[in-house]
Amino acid sequence: MRTVHDGPPSYMQDVSQIPDAVPVPHTGRYKASPYNVLGRDYNPMQDGRDYREEGTASWYGTKFHGQNTANGELYDLYGMTAAHKTLPLPTYVQVTNLANNRKIIVRVNDRGPFYSDRIIDLSYAAAKKLGYADQGTAHVLVEGIDPVAWQQQNNPSYLVQAQPVAAPQRAEIIPLEPIETGHTGYYLQVGAFSNAQSAEQLRQRLRSVVSANVFVSEFQQDARTLHRVRLGPVSSQDEARRLMETLRLANMGTPTLVTVN
Repeated sequence: MRTVHDGPPSYMQDVSQIPDAVPVPHTGRYKASPYNVLGRDYNPMQDGRDYREEGTASWYGTKFHGQNTANGELYDLYGMTAAHKTLPLPTYVQVTNLANNRKIIVRVNDRGPFYSDRIIDLSYAAAKKLGYADQGTAHVLVEGIDPVAWQQQNNPSYLVQAQPVAAPQRAEIIPLEPIETGHTGYYLQVGAFSNAQSAEQLRQRLRSVVSANVFVSEFQQDARTLHRVRLGPVSSQDEARRLMETLRLANMGTPTLVTVN
C-alpha cells in the first residue's frame, strides 16, 4: 500500500555509514528546460557551478521512495540526493547546516520543493546527516560544485577519456587494445581514470542503471596505468545504441562505441 503521508522510514539505517555523493563530470545533456508546476513557470539555470544561496531546507522520504525523480531516476530516501527548482539536472552541491556547521555533498536529480519558499529538498539520509531530520527544516547554505575542479582537487590523477558524440548512429568506432583476449563484439566505454577508486565508483553507478555486464579494465598509456569503465560485450550496434539511450536518459553521459575483432 502506498504511503499517504510523507515521513521517515520504519527501518532507521545508520546514515553515518552512507558516503556523500561523489561529483562526477557530466558528459550528456542537462535537464534545464523551462517548465510549469502549480500554475507557476520556472526557468532553470544552464550552469549551477557558481550557485550559492542561503535559505530553508526541507526533506522528503517514504511517500516518494521508489518513485521517478524529474531526472528519470528512482528516488532512494537513503541516497545522497536532493530536489531543487532551478538547478540543472544533474548538479552537485555542498549543503551546510548553518546551525551546526555540518556539511554534505548531494546530487540534485529532482525538482521541488514547490509548496513553500524553501530552497532545497534533501533526501531523508541527507537531512539526517545534517542533523535536522527530526526538526523537519534547517537554515542552510547551498553551494554549487564544479565536478572537474572537485576531482582535480581531491583526485589529482583524475582523467576522463570518453567524449560525447553527436548521435548514437555516428558513434566513433575505435580499436580496442587487446586486453580482453578471446572476446569479440561491441563494447561501450563510459570513462577512463588514472585512479582505480574513481573507476569503481562509476562502475557501481552504471550497475544500478543497466543490466549489461559492467567492468573495469587496465591499460598502459604514456607510462601510466589507466582504468577504463566499459559495458559489454553487446551483440549488435542496435543493442549498443539502446544502451546508449538508456544511459542518456539516466544522465550518465554518452559513451563511445568500441569494437573487438
